[in-house]
Amino acid sequence: MKEYDVVIIGAGHNGLVCAAYLLKAGYSVLLLEKRPVPGGAATTEECIPEAPGFKFNLCAIDHEFIHLGPVVEELELTKYGLEYLECDPVVFCPHPDGKYFLAHKSLEKTCAEIARYNERDARKYAEFTNYWQRVVNAMIPMFNAPPKSIIDIFGNYNTNKFKDLFSVVGSTQKSMDFVRTMLNSAEDIINEWFDEEFIKAPLARLASELGAPPSQKNLAIGVMMMSMRHNPGMARPRGGTGALVKALVNLVTKKGGVILTEQHVEKVLIDDNKAVGVRVIGGQEYRAKYGVISNIDAQRLFLQMTEKKEIDAVDDNLWERLERRIVNNNETILKIDLALDEPLIFSHHDHKDEYLIGSILIADSMNHVEQAHSKCTLGEIPDSDPSMYVVVPSMLDPSLAPAGKHTVWIEFFAPYQIAGAEGTGLNGTGWTDELKNKVADKVVDKLATYAPNVKKATIARRVESPAELGERLGAYKGNYYHIDMTLDQMIFFRPLPELANYKTPVDNLFLTGAGTHPGGSISGMPGRNCARVFLQSKHPISQALKDAGNTIKSSFGGIFG
Repeated sequence: MKEYDVVIIGAGHNGLVCAAYLLKAGYSVLLLEKRPVPGGAATTEECIPEAPGFKFNLCAIDHEFIHLGPVVEELELTKYGLEYLECDPVVFCPHPDGKYFLAHKSLEKTCAEIARYNERDARKYAEFTNYWQRVVNAMIPMFNAPPKSIIDIFGNYNTNKFKDLFSVVGSTQKSMDFVRTMLNSAEDIINEWFDEEFIKAPLARLASELGAPPSQKNLAIGVMMMSMRHNPGMARPRGGTGALVKALVNLVTKKGGVILTEQHVEKVLIDDNKAVGVRVIGGQEYRAKYGVISNIDAQRLFLQMTEKKEIDAVDDNLWERLERRIVNNNETILKIDLALDEPLIFSHHDHKDEYLIGSILIADSMNHVEQAHSKCTLGEIPDSDPSMYVVVPSMLDPSLAPAGKHTVWIEFFAPYQIAGAEGTGLNGTGWTDELKNKVADKVVDKLATYAPNVKKATIARRVESPAELGERLGAYKGNYYHIDMTLDQMIFFRPLPELANYKTPVDNLFLTGAGTHPGGSISGMPGRNCARVFLQSKHPISQALKDAGNTIKSSFGGIFG
């Protein structure tokens, strides 16, 4: 029986990031991935047999949060083949009345575009973006540290970040305004700032990427999403999101890490309240000398891969809290990939090929976006007038398609469990091949009202229902964020307060991945933070001295740098 220092369940990008840091610290690491390829929700694959040479991002595509942290630089991923391509413009959102929102990375250029229709909204957009960029900058130190580690958080601040923090919460009035904003909804905040629907709708659509309707209270933080496209900006790896995974795999294997695919972990082995390894389907066991780290969510880890009596022995409340307290609102995505023989052409909106560089948002109004999300919670498919997020990745990166051809990535929010269809379809969700294709037809029909050539240009397509996506990713209820990104399940509460610092009540059992702080998206932050907690638990004195040194260096660097 092979023994490693650390066994990691799941080779998603956070698991790989965590492994890389542990390998650099001198630990031997094994990653076990249930799929034939590593990467989890961050893969790029040729998945349409009728369209050879077309490469598709099967889930994640636009990278923003990873540029708010040090993972790429610290792990020197460019040495392992990673190259980012910057998107500019970053958003194109056409509207039924012929107006369109076109956002560049440059805030000044974006405001000039807005001013063509409304000069007041252009001025307010500059103020709005500046405010949320300061909020993001003030929060970056918290994103890049375990939520309960004051030393780590403080060490991430420098003079500029402290200035931004105080500019947001530096007085009683500012603090009260900030708390009020956080308790509000994206819809309310957007209405407070802007008049024109053509700018409100795309802001609401991006805010709803956190997985909830723009009207949902306590989730106003989602409106920061657009500001991040100006700074740090939005980029994609050359070769697709899977190129990030490929670079991480190159690093992990070069450092001696082992990645085994088609190894579905069925049980965490616990002995005397301590995790000592895992067993995969088929019976093979892998022992872990110092720790087991889960890159899958806490509900699947505990409720499906451990015995209740083993968990009750360390915390007799945890099992029921995992069953009943974690919230998933039934919203996930129906994913459509198209292989085209020409690019989309938005003929009703003064088409320019640059529109296709960033994200294309089909969001006719805030109410349109609201329907797209609120219906999912009720188990209804919002396909009577679909809203969607569209990308033409091959326009920025021609390596993703044969010469002159293009790929299209479409995200359509849909319920995991269809109301009234319980017990039918895949895994009892109501989703069938016939239904998913009918829904996809309606989505493409809507897209064709803006880009009429989409149908005749389509060579082949792939449609993945929410049930299929959940099965492929192993995501509970198809939730690619593992659990909802609502305020009550973030920072100190993600996934539960007692599990929020990546450690669990079971000795040597740790959590990482989208279901831990700071949440879903491509960032690598949960992987890095988990590695830090693991190292602090194994080497408390030396790691504390190292952290203190980094804190002093960072703080004085910000003052004198």
